Amino acid sequence: MKPGKKLLLFFLPGIALYLALFVYPTLTGIYYSFTDWDGLSPSYRYVGLDNYAGLTEHIVFRKAVGNNLKFMLAVVIAQTAVSLVLALQLARGGKGAAALRALYFVPTILSSVSVGFIWTFLYDPSLGAINGLLNAAGLSHWTQNWLGNVRFAIFAVAAAQAWAHIGQMVILFVAGLQAIPSELVEAAKLDGGNRWQVFARVTWPLLAPAAALVVSYTTIQSFKAFDLVFTMTNGGPAYSTEILSTFIYSAAFANYTFGLASAASVFFLALVSLITFLQFRVLRADRVSY
Repeated sequence: MKPGKKLLLFFLPGIALYLALFVYPTLTGIYYSFTDWDGLSPSYRYVGLDNYAGLTEHIVFRKAVGNNLKFMLAVVIAQTAVSLVLALQLARGGKGAAALRALYFVPTILSSVSVGFIWTFLYDPSLGAINGLLNAAGLSHWTQNWLGNVRFAIFAVAAAQAWAHIGQMVILFVAGLQAIPSELVEAAKLDGGNRWQVFARVTWPLLAPAAALVVSYTTIQSFKAFDLVFTMTNGGPAYSTEILSTFIYSAAFANYTFGLASAASVFFLALVSLITFLQFRVLRADRVSY
């Protein structure tokens, strides 16, 4: 066997795992989305597009889509903005930068369930630290049941999601900042650019690849926040924090409508793919060349 062909053998285990753990389940899910399978019975009927038509009329599904989009926007904006500010501060160096970098990364090593329990306690209307701080600051009129308010619950969960993953995004932005040639920054300063002009015309455009990665990764995380939402609210109150992943779980394992859940999963995959593609197009991550 030629050496080149021998090298191809090293790819076979990875290809096999990819086919078995991604391609096959995806194709199977698409197939079941056209059936009425309940997940238990050995038999099922082919129902065509009935499951997809049913999704358009499903009130909880429509709420889940709307909630997921609000959740995504809140997480992407907060997580990207805060992590960028922290990364710019760390990029300046100085004493304590290494310690701060480690501190920012600590929440990332916690499991989503642990994060959910921590923030559920912080949001507790009676014993929680958030209402306690507001009372201590004389802002008692702002206190409320954060996870029990149908208007604010989804944003309260989004805050926990952003806090848990900001450390990862900081590392990505720091890596992007370190890849920017210092000569370009110095040249912009010598040309009379102030700090904001240097950032807007040099730093930010050259951060496009890192920003695209941060935004797309944050978007995917926000759609995969099942464990955090399940731990903190389980989709309540009144489905105000129901997102696509919790809807799919309920449809499959609580209501045993696997066909409907499979159709929602296909929609889930298509929506995330479309949003991520549009984000990359807007940020034009491949435009930068040094």
